[in-house]
Amino acid sequence: MTWAEGWEIVVGLEVHTELRTTTKMFCGCANAFGAEPNTHVCPVCLGLPGSLPVLNVRAVDLAMAIGFALHSTIGSSTFHRKNYFYPDMPKDYQISQYDLPINSGGYLDLPDGSRVTIERAHLEEDTGKSTHLGGSGRIHGADRSLVDYNRSGVPLVEIVSGPDIRSSAQARLYASELRGILIATGASDGRMEEGSMRIDANVSVRQLGQPLGTRCEIKNLNSLRSLQRAIDFEATRQFELIEGGGVVRQETRHWDEILGVTSTMRTKEEADDYRYFREPDLVDLVPDESWRERVRGALGVMPAERRATLRAALENPSTSQLDALDVVVALGFDEFVRAAIDAHVDAALAMARAANELATDVDHLANLTSDAFATTLTMEQSGQLSATQAKTVLLELLAHGGEPRDIARSKGYEQLTSAALGDTVSEVIAQHPDEWARYRDGDDKLAQFFIGQVMSVTKGQANGKAVIAELTARR
Repeated sequence: MTWAEGWEIVVGLEVHTELRTTTKMFCGCANAFGAEPNTHVCPVCLGLPGSLPVLNVRAVDLAMAIGFALHSTIGSSTFHRKNYFYPDMPKDYQISQYDLPINSGGYLDLPDGSRVTIERAHLEEDTGKSTHLGGSGRIHGADRSLVDYNRSGVPLVEIVSGPDIRSSAQARLYASELRGILIATGASDGRMEEGSMRIDANVSVRQLGQPLGTRCEIKNLNSLRSLQRAIDFEATRQFELIEGGGVVRQETRHWDEILGVTSTMRTKEEADDYRYFREPDLVDLVPDESWRERVRGALGVMPAERRATLRAALENPSTSQLDALDVVVALGFDEFVRAAIDAHVDAALAMARAANELATDVDHLANLTSDAFATTLTMEQSGQLSATQAKTVLLELLAHGGEPRDIARSKGYEQLTSAALGDTVSEVIAQHPDEWARYRDGDDKLAQFFIGQVMSVTKGQANGKAVIAELTARR
């Protein structure tokens, strides 16, 4: 983006995360993704007359765990009815929390050293899911719409940040770190592509030192990439509108991933428009100290602490190594990396293999044990496997499991003897006398040329480090 000097973006995020409970928020229907439409429903989540809600205690546990992880104050709370009409909300109101949320205040420290405040993290129920057929896929212009109420009543926590974010990159970093926390607490699986975590971005622009500008809310962003792109577009749109003498209207906007633009959905509602009033069928939620301590005591290790532990294993880490570390923490590969480090594998190598090879097939991690990962990297580090061979073994382990040494043997990845390697190097040197003369005269770049030639002759069985050692000895 190109910005005039003296202007800045102001962003606050509302993150909705579905909680990993067995059943829904106020009934016994299954909380499961991917079932046939309208099969996990009952009178309560369909809003039928006479049905009464019963609070899911596990949802409260997970909400408090999120609060503790975000340094929030966990207090007594109440439920309200948030009234508005939409076809996928069968009651015509949503049970949510209003002026007394279960989690108030807090903050989230980001890996770049910045801090984003948390205003609240409250409990509520999810709506159903509408699918609009024909036209653009949105309700306006659609030929017809289908509604699936399986998601109606699924437990949600809405996490509202302060307007502290000043760039789309920082917004992405915040959402990524928050996602890691939600996974670490066990509250969410973090699968944005399945709707487990959805983000609304409130975006405004202003000149430095001026009051906050008029904000627009971009709804239901379901990937970190979409979040960053949508904020950049919307901020630029507002800036250009103001510079051209226009006025920003407070409204809710839709993000079109294909076109890369936001468009008006509706004018922005205020709290009064929802006619909040106390939910008469639910009592106040007052978790006592023993309940809070039980939840606090069950918290796992948060991403920031895990990141610090792994970083301590790196000596003067490069940017690429820190990037690999972030991937390891974000995807929860700590166990594999720690096992490799405990087996005396270089930490940078362990993180690189985890961040690249393991990340390519996260759906089959169950096939790979941490011991097998550590053994493969030990073989690579000792020269028994080349880097290419080690990567191939890891991919085979992910696909089918097994024992690394057996896989290496079945693929013919047996280390060349020193004598065989020496003979091969001699043969390659004899075939390329001009390159060898230049290498001996100090052209170090040709080392990679000779490694490639040796690898070609040996069909990848040579170890690059051993080839370098052999070349150096002959120089």
